[in-house]
Amino acid sequence: MAPTALFQLGLFFIFMFLIGFSYSDPSLDCPSTNTSLLNFTSHFTLEQHQLRGIFSIINDCSFRVSQFDMLAGANVLWWGAMGDDVQNLTNGFPVSDSILNQTYKNDTFTVRLRKNVTWDQMKLLAVWDVPTASDFGYVLLNGSGNAKEQPTVFDNCKVLSDSYRIRWSLKEAENEVEIGLEAAVGAEDYMGFGWANESASGSLMVGGDVAITAFGEGGLPFAHDYYITKYSECMIDEDGNAQGVCPDTLYKPTDPAVVVNNTKMIYGHRKDGVSFIRYSRPLQSNDIKYDQKIDPRAEMNVIWAVGLIKPPDSLRPFYLPQNHGGSYGHLKLNLSEQVNDCLGPLEAEDKEDQDLVIADKKEPLVVTTGPALHYPNPPNPSKVLYINKKESPLLRVERGVPVKFSIQAGHDVALYVTSDPIGGNATLRNTSETIYFGGPEAEGVLASPTKLTWSPDRNTPDLVYYHSLYVPKMGWKVQVVDGGLPDMYNNSVSLDDQQVMLFWTLADNSISIAARGEKKSGYLAIGFGREMANSYAYVGWIDDSGKGRVNTYFIDGNDASSVHPTKENLTYVRCKSENGIITLEFTRPLNPSCDRKARHECNNIIDPSTPLKVIWAMGAQWSDDHLSVRNMHFITSKRPISVLLMHGSAEAEEDLRPVLAVHGFMMFLAWGILLPGGILAARYLKHVKDDSWFKIHVYMQYSGLAIIFLGFLFAVAELRGLTLQSTHVKFGMLAILLAVAQPINAYFRPKKPDVGEETAKASHRLIWEYTHVIIGRCGILVGVAALISGMKHLGERYGDENANGLSWALIVWFLLGALLVIYLEYRDMGRRRDRLPGRSTWVLGNGEEESRDLLNQSEPAKEKEAGEVQLEAFNR
Repeated sequence: MAPTALFQLGLFFIFMFLIGFSYSDPSLDCPSTNTSLLNFTSHFTLEQHQLRGIFSIINDCSFRVSQFDMLAGANVLWWGAMGDDVQNLTNGFPVSDSILNQTYKNDTFTVRLRKNVTWDQMKLLAVWDVPTASDFGYVLLNGSGNAKEQPTVFDNCKVLSDSYRIRWSLKEAENEVEIGLEAAVGAEDYMGFGWANESASGSLMVGGDVAITAFGEGGLPFAHDYYITKYSECMIDEDGNAQGVCPDTLYKPTDPAVVVNNTKMIYGHRKDGVSFIRYSRPLQSNDIKYDQKIDPRAEMNVIWAVGLIKPPDSLRPFYLPQNHGGSYGHLKLNLSEQVNDCLGPLEAEDKEDQDLVIADKKEPLVVTTGPALHYPNPPNPSKVLYINKKESPLLRVERGVPVKFSIQAGHDVALYVTSDPIGGNATLRNTSETIYFGGPEAEGVLASPTKLTWSPDRNTPDLVYYHSLYVPKMGWKVQVVDGGLPDMYNNSVSLDDQQVMLFWTLADNSISIAARGEKKSGYLAIGFGREMANSYAYVGWIDDSGKGRVNTYFIDGNDASSVHPTKENLTYVRCKSENGIITLEFTRPLNPSCDRKARHECNNIIDPSTPLKVIWAMGAQWSDDHLSVRNMHFITSKRPISVLLMHGSAEAEEDLRPVLAVHGFMMFLAWGILLPGGILAARYLKHVKDDSWFKIHVYMQYSGLAIIFLGFLFAVAELRGLTLQSTHVKFGMLAILLAVAQPINAYFRPKKPDVGEETAKASHRLIWEYTHVIIGRCGILVGVAALISGMKHLGERYGDENANGLSWALIVWFLLGALLVIYLEYRDMGRRRDRLPGRSTWVLGNGEEESRDLLNQSEPAKEKEAGEVQLEAFNR
């Protein structure tokens, strides 16, 4: 062999020696044992950070991880523990010096245990984030050597889009395929996948057999079988036939015995903003009409889509996939081919799935406990903290705004706000913490809640945690931000069902309003009115360009065609979405200055003295034009709330029309019948013998006054107060003052002077009579104005269709009364012409009736004078 060849061969052996030294088998310096865990293999159980992979024990000193996926954490270690509960995991220990502080994408590597760690010291190996005590995933070391099947593991995986994947395992012998759909989408979105109709021409969607998967109420996953007859949302026509993207169960089967929903739900979760749902479906279904026949050995067209989904309602009790908005596609797929092109974990932009609770300075936060269903930071105890009936939500507070707590979590749970993400008294773990609020005294029960107030200040960090002082990991994060809506507005109330907060500030001629939803939605709408029909609505949403929008509408019905855009004069308009929570703000005039007949919105008047009826709705999406059924709400208020703008409070709306009807009837009885009747009796019944006219006059006047007083008290008591803002109230109060003045001045009536007495007494009497007449006539006129303005006020407040007709009925009634007076006055003029000349006459009485004092029956020796009438005309 040539020297050169020998030299090259020597270099090769040296190179291989160096490689062998660098990548030596870890078992070479590890003693061999008879451990039962040798060659143990299992898939990781996914808890967080999209962790997946295969774990294998090589020997007593090392293990191998293959096909490993994980999103990066803060300080992530391999962690040993004796169990998968909170206590065991938090008391665990690091088993290796390796640190996992990066994102892993289908990686394979070997990990060596620390020298003082052996497999018999642990029953579980976890991937553990130390700062937050978070379990990203784990393997149970059961010693059987068999891999535990995980619901997130499949034989194949294919990328459908940057944020959507399909995984599957073919079980041809069992005539089924198990499919896993995985997408970085919102919690309110669906994932659809299925087989196209191979014989269809045109769109692959029409005739498609698809599974629609999503998360329903309470975060529970579902998978339903759908059939596409039309490229539209599912609708039921007049004949009861389903059209569009509809569940198989809505179509009429050819054989009633055939089960049409052949999709079976297996497993589902939402973690890190990623939805994952596993289901199975048959390859050959007995539903030959609505299920496609799948040939596992052939390439077939499959279709997929992602979009918003509308939950069931009373009209359509099934889930309705909405327009996918461009997130759809199709491809050729052969189920029998081995495919795995999913490199690394899916990463969502918004990883926070927990509900958001925003503290308000007036409404207390109700703290209770409940079962851990979707706790955001496993491991966790079986019982966790709830705030306002939401499981461990992200709590947002504002600096400078007091936060009120009503603590009803039990005597074994003491609430506190701490810098420690784990809670449960960090000093017991030899860890320091800063406590910002709460402690042992912050405990209470439902029957006797403890009410405490916390005021975050400028020194409070942006992120702290609420927990129990006695048990770790029962709470979650507190996000501390600078002052917001409660600081910007003078008043706030919670609307119906505590799903929407309303804020407002009154000015001289305008009102500034803000509304904030308490759950995720595509749009938020508030309306002024008792119900959706005949209401004025303000809708806030984020358009396709990411810009916040607020539009105004007049709604005269209950469908999309009844929503009419308006052009209200809104200023300082803002709308934003934070984690799906919509907040809208605007300022508008109290009384719009425009033509009320030409524009609907000009009738949208806000009277601060009158309760404002407010309703709300939320939906999946909104559009600036071409509104359709897709824009209808998925949740709405059950009843209006009466907001007392001047008092800064609210109450459930009560229909006060019966109350106001009684008030109006009583006032009509007084001002429309009794008081005018008493006047007519005094003016036109004096020709009747004895003093019957006077008794009728007095009884009717005092009866009218009594009914006025009762009607006034009835309205004030039911409306909880009296303000002089409206025209009706001003007329009414003036009429009551004039009515009350009549019996008072009757009490001070001067005695009628006898014939021959001095002129001074006669002039006093004449002045009193003129005053009595003028006040009475003015009272009747103002009372009539109060009645008519009251009907107008009723129509404006309730939109009552009968108010206008009743107003005209009142006018006709008083016109008839005026015609009656004209007739009686004409007849009385003829009677006066027939009287004897030279007879003494007075303004309010004449003849024999004036010779006696009708107001003083206890003096028989004196002549009784005739009582004067309020509106009696002068005798000429």
